[in-house]
Amino acid sequence: MLIFATSDKGGTGRSVTSCNVLYRRALQGSDTCYLDFDFGSPTAGTVFNLPDVARGTNRGGLHSYLRGLVSDPHAVDIWSESDRHSLRGRPAGAGRLVLYPGDASGGEFATDTEVVRRCVRLFLRLEEEFELTFVDLSAGRSYATEIVLAATAMPEMQPVTARWLVFHRWTRQHIIAASGLVYGERGIIDAGMQWGHDRNTLANSIRFVRTAVVDPNSPELAGLRAAQVAWLRDCNRDLRELATDRRVGRTLELGSVPLDPVLQWREQLISDSDVLARQIANRETVEAFEALAKRISDDAAWEGL
Repeated sequence: MLIFATSDKGGTGRSVTSCNVLYRRALQGSDTCYLDFDFGSPTAGTVFNLPDVARGTNRGGLHSYLRGLVSDPHAVDIWSESDRHSLRGRPAGAGRLVLYPGDASGGEFATDTEVVRRCVRLFLRLEEEFELTFVDLSAGRSYATEIVLAATAMPEMQPVTARWLVFHRWTRQHIIAASGLVYGERGIIDAGMQWGHDRNTLANSIRFVRTAVVDPNSPELAGLRAAQVAWLRDCNRDLRELATDRRVGRTLELGSVPLDPVLQWREQLISDSDVLARQIANRETVEAFEALAKRISDDAAWEGL
């Protein structure tokens, strides 16, 4: 299964959430891989604590592969190459966890027939090798999005299940931006139809993920004044109404990730040790990642929203 992760604005937590969800899915036993298609800023290696590819690779990454400069892109086994102690060594029962980084200083590049052909070949190979492949796209209406829309419209890709996650923070600007990216002019659905996708099928493959969500009823807000809590609740109600109006409401929400201090200060994987031993992260955050990791390929959960 292919999962395309995108957002219309930076700072949504798209990459760090995607990495954490993939990490949790690997711990649940699935063979997983992560493709860094954020061509302008391929920094997924930082989240996985891979210093050699923190800003992309110099050994023939996804840029080089898609442009025909290498026959196969550089792949990094995270369990064996991460310099973080809690990631080093594949846990018992866990699946594979592999990163395909972009090229260092690669930049965006336009779509053409050969790029699309190579993209299809890569997707089909990874579909055979892994149970779940996350493709982290550049934010907004990017060349990366054009490439994958063109690739997934090809006849040989029809047997492959492809789903889209659109990330946004729980603010008015981000809700409006996420809606525009999907439904607006030259958005995902509009562009997908131009490449040959069926509108309804593509729309049904898209779900939304809210990030850094503040719960007005959380005990952690006990220090706020009553007027502040009431104001937060009013804001939350207004945001729910806006999300419904913009077609990004709860019926299309696959999940939400609560505001967590660790992710505000550092984009990293949250391990069980961070919650239980070090007590720097919240258990609710891990539970949100675990739920997303399960629901993302659960047909009943996906269609039952």
